[in-house]
Amino acid sequence: MQQDYPKFKVIGLLSIGLISFGFAPILVRIAGSTSPLILAAFRTGFAVILLLPYWLKKRNKSSQNISELRLEGITALAGVSLGLHFTFWIASLSYTSVASASVLVTIHPIMLIVVERLLFKRKFGLSVWIGVFTTFGGSVILGVTDQQVAQTFSDPLWGNFLAFSAAAIFVVYILIGQKVRQQTEWIDYVFRVYFFAAITCIALTLLLGIDLLDIGTTGILAGLGLAFGPQVLGHGSMNYAVKYISPTLLSTLVLTEPLIASVLAFFMFQELPPLPSILAMIIILVGVSLTWKRKARKRAR
Repeated sequence: MQQDYPKFKVIGLLSIGLISFGFAPILVRIAGSTSPLILAAFRTGFAVILLLPYWLKKRNKSSQNISELRLEGITALAGVSLGLHFTFWIASLSYTSVASASVLVTIHPIMLIVVERLLFKRKFGLSVWIGVFTTFGGSVILGVTDQQVAQTFSDPLWGNFLAFSAAAIFVVYILIGQKVRQQTEWIDYVFRVYFFAAITCIALTLLLGIDLLDIGTTGILAGLGLAFGPQVLGHGSMNYAVKYISPTLLSTLVLTEPLIASVLAFFMFQELPPLPSILAMIIILVGVSLTWKRKARKRAR
């Protein structure tokens, strides 16, 4: 990791990013009957438009230590991964329960800590391991409390596979980000990633025969909100921080999204979560606290 670790800047950006992640379910709810896949396409497309002026201004001034062609190839892979993550996760909800999909998609911190340990020889303290599994356990409980027993689903096995795939693809996306962000500026990376993510989401929506123009004013505004909040601020802060912080720690932080969303829903819609959900949220907070108790460090070679 970098020596000049801008601690307060990273913490500040991540705080803003996590709050913006919490607005994602709120904005999706406001979008109403808008197709989630259309919403994902507009979200990623608007993110590119929002960042375009800043990228055009800064791109020639940013230093790059890797070739332009290699940069395009790596960021294209990251962008496609992000687009597939969005699409697979959204699609899984059409085939299986929210509970099952939520539990499977939140397995990415466990995947990441194993990958970082085995492939990158990064050494984590015991509290980090306990924190990751505790946070995942809280997510499982939170997912189970959303289970609607009486509801039937068209193809749970396929839906579960899509949700699990979304988690695995997220691992690829964030690991690429850690690698590339060591060698390039934030705007050069995120603009390219969001550009390729937008192409992926739009292409998949069209391939599935969905009319991209089947969206109302409310849906467009929700897509713009998702682009500025969860996309630019949320994923943008993660892509900034991943240069300095272990992907496992960042991935664990993402699991606080439903907690933040529940707090926002309480103030905006007067929705009070059931007691088991509140217990699950407390467990998630405890797990995150344990995970961030000690910083990840590489094994001495």
